[in-house]
Amino acid sequence: MTFPATHDPTLLVHGGAWAIPADAAAAHESGVRAALEAGYAILSLGGSAIDAVQAAVTVLEDDPTFDAGRGSFLTSDGRVQLDALLMDGGRMKAGGVACVERLRNPIQAARLVLEKSQHVYFVAEGAERFAAAHGMTLIDNAELVLPREIERLAHAQARQAAGLGDETFSGPESIPGHVLHDDKSPETAFTAIGGTAPSGTRESSTKPGAPGPSPLGTWESTNQPFNKFESHDTVGAVALDARGNLAAATSTGGTLNKTPGRVGDSSLIGCGCYADNLAAAVSLTGWGEPIMKLVLGKWATDRVANGTPPEIAAREAISYLYNRLGGHGGIILLGPDGRFGLAHNTPAMAWGLATPGGLQTGLSV
Repeated sequence: MTFPATHDPTLLVHGGAWAIPADAAAAHESGVRAALEAGYAILSLGGSAIDAVQAAVTVLEDDPTFDAGRGSFLTSDGRVQLDALLMDGGRMKAGGVACVERLRNPIQAARLVLEKSQHVYFVAEGAERFAAAHGMTLIDNAELVLPREIERLAHAQARQAAGLGDETFSGPESIPGHVLHDDKSPETAFTAIGGTAPSGTRESSTKPGAPGPSPLGTWESTNQPFNKFESHDTVGAVALDARGNLAAATSTGGTLNKTPGRVGDSSLIGCGCYADNLAAAVSLTGWGEPIMKLVLGKWATDRVANGTPPEIAAREAISYLYNRLGGHGGIILLGPDGRFGLAHNTPAMAWGLATPGGLQTGLSV
């Protein structure tokens, strides 16, 4: 049976919100463009939103530019541990995996959990055994480790030994004393010594076919340059297909120098990823611990369900993240009518948008 198209297919992806160095900018834009092309090729032929986000995130996992799949951050003991979540907003089905070490594409394992299991979430060896039982190849963890990341881990551990915090997401700034400090992420902690909040959340919104996202905020030029070894970050995608179904996917290698077994927001339903046809689809990126404690993905989609336009809800979510817990990150948010929002309070966020009007990419909004 063929179903008539009722919506303009839309795909929105991100390659992480952080301080993207100038020498990595081109790789980030080309990476998100490749993900858009893979995902939108499915949507443009009438394919499903869930197939599109899976395809887009698979491309990002395979690209060592990003903190997902091969090339991800290393744990404190020098291994790669991966997390991913996939959610279908039409069927309200989800599949997630965490702390997997022998899977090249955790988003594909998440799809198997969604489709083939009565459960929603598998971790570590149990997730790997489930994936292998359904045809996925198990690899040696060393295949996911890059020399670049070995060097990056050594740098981070030297900073940690010297008592220096990680300013990957926040930048070398201070935050007001009344803002609560998240106490669960020494890898991305920063010290408040008074001062002012960031100059403004970066944001963008549009309807399909309208002019593309444009800068609406600036990062203070007085911020010091970021060390090139500090970070790269989580990837994600949200999509609306021609039949009006929403889907979301998020995948990550987690934070640099994390304690083995740590799970962040990316693979947790309602935290770093969520989709519901009656609300919206969302993927988040950034400092995971405060995102988890605020259940920020569900927070944002609930606002869309209650009538807030996605472009406003995205901005409000990032403001809430900062004002409540001093968190830093980014968000992509897509409503069931095709309206969307992007926002971040980090120096940059790699993003891409595909609609019937064409493809757009950028490093800030």
